[in-house]
Amino acid sequence: MATATSTKLPDRIPLFPLPNVVLFPGMPLPLHIFELRYREMVEAAMAAEKTIGMVLLKPGFEADYEGRPPIFETGCAGVIERCDRLDDGRYNILLRGTSRFRVENEYPGASYRIASVATLSEPKGDAADLLALHPQLLASIGTASDGPAVLVLQSELAPDVFVNALCQTLALTPIERQSLLDCPTTLERARRLLEILQWKALDQVMGKSSKDTVH
Repeated sequence: MATATSTKLPDRIPLFPLPNVVLFPGMPLPLHIFELRYREMVEAAMAAEKTIGMVLLKPGFEADYEGRPPIFETGCAGVIERCDRLDDGRYNILLRGTSRFRVENEYPGASYRIASVATLSEPKGDAADLLALHPQLLASIGTASDGPAVLVLQSELAPDVFVNALCQTLALTPIERQSLLDCPTTLERARRLLEILQWKALDQVMGKSSKDTVH
């Protein structure tokens, strides 16, 4: 079994919980930072390891958004590759996914959330099985936007980059993306993505069929 490299994360990292964003290893993520607590988070990250842990808020977060609403325990850290401070104190940053992690403990003392995390490895799985899924995934993209397909078809991408690029850019729900991030290997992530795409294609077919039915 081939194993992808996984960057060892600092013992504690700031967390950036959002309701609709899931980051994958190796993928870029532009973010506009406007809340005061997250501006402080960016400033602290830039003064340290430039690392931020992206985590997804669980459904029902609205009631405690300003506090510490529940999050999914598996996230993905990103390193700040670009940081532009605007005149009013907001930031535009570009994160690059580095490693998946599991949240172990959270610590008080800052306006933003800080947690100790365990770095998760990125094994690819069986190379032959992963390669066999490549054309199946492309065929299942179907009516998805041209952007991801063009990205994937422009050049030969490594299997983990190929799968993560689809997970990051296809029109998936946040919960679907989280289920993909939770997968322990690239092979399992590719299989899960194929399953999601096939269900979406079936749902589209059934939806069209029901619209064409005369009642």
